[in-house]
Amino acid sequence: MDNNRYCVIMCGGVGSRFWPFSKSAMPKQFIDFFGTGRTLLQMAFDRIKGIVPVENILLITNESYEPLIKSQLPEINSDQILLEPTRRNTAPCIAWAAHHIKAINPEAKMMVAPSDHLIINEEKFRQSVTKAFDFIEKYDALVTMGIKPSRPETGYGYIQVGEAVEGDFSTVKTFTEKPNEDLARVFLESGEFYWNSGMFFWSADSILNALNAFAPEVNTIFEQGKQFFGTAQEMDYINANFEASPSISIDFAIMEKAPNVYVETVDFGWNDLGTWRSLYEHSPKNKDGNVTQNCKALMFNSHDNIVAIKGDKLVVASGLEGYIVADVDDALLIVPMAEEQKIKQYVNDVKAKFGDKYL
Repeated sequence: MDNNRYCVIMCGGVGSRFWPFSKSAMPKQFIDFFGTGRTLLQMAFDRIKGIVPVENILLITNESYEPLIKSQLPEINSDQILLEPTRRNTAPCIAWAAHHIKAINPEAKMMVAPSDHLIINEEKFRQSVTKAFDFIEKYDALVTMGIKPSRPETGYGYIQVGEAVEGDFSTVKTFTEKPNEDLARVFLESGEFYWNSGMFFWSADSILNALNAFAPEVNTIFEQGKQFFGTAQEMDYINANFEASPSISIDFAIMEKAPNVYVETVDFGWNDLGTWRSLYEHSPKNKDGNVTQNCKALMFNSHDNIVAIKGDKLVVASGLEGYIVADVDDALLIVPMAEEQKIKQYVNDVKAKFGDKYL
């Protein structure tokens, strides 16, 4: 394996759209949703470690999740875990990771990957990742992976592909964040738009140059402390300054502005498992289209539901059509699957009325 290749796995999110299973103390990336014995984070790590040396895999997360990472990935050393003192979206966390890696290895090439994706065909995934690394080793390029859409999904961002460059790589015309259903249908029918996977590839130099050019308000904080990166003083500097960074995504900060952005169109059975519907679609169903996630349930006159219960509780339901029923600890969610995009707002309402007790 190439020792100049690195992977940063982002695993600091709360996953509020998967509430109540995903809570602040145990977000979805640390949960074994499929009963395989491996959590989403562990599965993400397993996919990467055959491509990138294990010592070059970094985890960036909220400081409160360090014990979870150490228990789930015992092969990771403490110096491979970057602990954010506060949440500031993806651009600041990627900026920190790039400065950190650049200080360790100036020739570094980076992959950035979320920790909560489902990949069906891991062999195709590995091939696509290897192609992406090969591409950024040849070109000064910022690469994202685009997934061919299968439905007019309103919960994903979209990439419009431009001119073909080589192989599966093309220039990017536009990025569009979470369109309404009518626009998503137009995107699907056009054949020019792909889902934005949130997986990125670039050299440390390329992303730092882009941050300096298009998001100096983010990069300056890290640039001013670059003498501390890779030293024992790095965390002290981060703890003192990270919170001052604006909260902005890497898409808004860089990918929608930089001229050297490319997309690799891929097909390896991808889902970001961001919602209950996505879990429903990738789970085995009975003859009535119902999914019961590792729980006991009797469903009468009910179709196309997902029932997820933690513990030994029995669920008996009748007359449900297209519902999410999720029960864990002290919280029960019953909502039509068609309203799943509203769950995040419902969680905000819970917080406003009851504080953090149920979150």
